Amino acid sequence: MDFGDAEKAGLFRRLHHGDRPLVLPNAWDFASGAALAEAGFPAIGTTSLGVAAAAGKADAAGGTRAETVALARTLARLPVPVTVDIEGGFSDHPGDVAELAAELASFGIAGVNLEDGRADGTLAPAGDQAAVIAAVKEAAPRLFLNARTDTFWLGTPDLDETLRRARAYAEAGADGIFVPGIAGDAGIRAVLDAVDLPLNVLYLPGKSEYPRLARLGVHRVSTGSLLFRTALGATVAAALGVTGEGGAPSVPSYGDVQRHVSDR
Repeated sequence: MDFGDAEKAGLFRRLHHGDRPLVLPNAWDFASGAALAEAGFPAIGTTSLGVAAAAGKADAAGGTRAETVALARTLARLPVPVTVDIEGGFSDHPGDVAELAAELASFGIAGVNLEDGRADGTLAPAGDQAAVIAAVKEAAPRLFLNARTDTFWLGTPDLDETLRRARAYAEAGADGIFVPGIAGDAGIRAVLDAVDLPLNVLYLPGKSEYPRLARLGVHRVSTGSLLFRTALGATVAAALGVTGEGGAPSVPSYGDVQRHVSDR
């Protein structure tokens, strides 16, 4: 069934309040997004690593605004809601990020991921990030703004700082909180108790069992770059298999993919 833009936006919000967590697979081009939608996933996200690497660029460096917008425009044709990873917004100025969000919303995009991690491995000041969130919500109120904090993804995990930022982002108008890297029961429960917003976690093989996350009350589980990296591994294995030399596919790490791009 095809939905209009407003219907997609409303459906995407409702998917965060179902009987079980929304599994959000992350696409890197139109073909992967279309295949995932055809497979029955009710919504599709994008992976910034996949988008950047496919363009020969490094992830999280703020250099893929054009590629992200171009992909969003095509993915908006899918019959399901789409949310777009815009890294840190490709600018430090709230007005610029708000303008980008409004442009994506005009295509029919249902949501965005906006992260506070920066390319140098630091976190944006929480107050500055909250100002960006507020500007985005004012410019594109219908967008589901998933506020990502990298307090577990960068450096040493810091639950206290995670909770402080989650509260600040919620007060600024965020629609959801994303804490990639968090996996323990206690930490997840603490975030759920801290803010009355849907919690998104990153699927980590061997650490983020879906039934356990569902029991804890997690609302959304993203695959991040996993699908893209798995596809790369399968591609190499298939090519090697032509001569009978291929073995079981090996999934490259995030660092492996970044190295492929930066070494050339």
